[in-house]
Amino acid sequence: MSAPKSLSHLSLKNFADHFRSEMVPLGNRFCYFAAAVSLSTDDLREYLDDPVAALPPSIAALLPRIQIILVPYLAQVPLPPRSRRAPEFLIATEPPPEEVAGKFFSIMQGKEAVLAFAVKDAELADYHYRFYRALAELVVAHPSGVPQGYLDLLHEEIDSRAHGEVDEPAWVLKQDLDDSRRRFQLYARQSFIDTLTLYLHGVCCDIDVETGPRQLPSHLLRKRLRFLKQLYPPPSGYAVLPEDLR
Repeated sequence: MSAPKSLSHLSLKNFADHFRSEMVPLGNRFCYFAAAVSLSTDDLREYLDDPVAALPPSIAALLPRIQIILVPYLAQVPLPPRSRRAPEFLIATEPPPEEVAGKFFSIMQGKEAVLAFAVKDAELADYHYRFYRALAELVVAHPSGVPQGYLDLLHEEIDSRAHGEVDEPAWVLKQDLDDSRRRFQLYARQSFIDTLTLYLHGVCCDIDVETGPRQLPSHLLRKRLRFLKQLYPPPSGYAVLPEDLR
């Protein structure tokens, strides 16, 4: 599939509206459209079929209907200084200037989520990470929010003065924790997103956890992953931890 060149530089919302009737179903929750990019059968499997098939059914049940749009490039619309408007991205068929180039953008349209990914010159592993991070953010936006069991794990870690986090966003928020309930809620939400992203990515793909001074100790990370595995069991035939392969 391809979009006519005249449709380049459409806003994501207008683009999604224009191609709504041409979306290809991908299971019950997902559909997709590949615009102005040539994707082989193997590409479609790696970008779409495999990541969706690896989703735990209980995670899929929490998600809204999702439109996935694969495009060559994304370019952010320049905003006036001090503008409070949300960022907006345009679909581009040519590489935009580096300072406005984007790799991923999402919007909600009613009860549907639109996820747009720039796939030209993009690493597949980076795409998978952004895909599962977007889904993790949709899960935490569900009315059920962050599971109580996960909050309990965080309280245990904080009480034991555990160092580190799964990813940089939660690590930054962890540095500013005090007795404020709001700060803990912000941190817990981000920590859950970061950890759920790692869990979903690990179910789909063989990935290595980045090591470094801010990394959560492995025994605590495994405890989080075991909790998520119990709460959101992977599909049959998929492993989470190395011992699951035996």
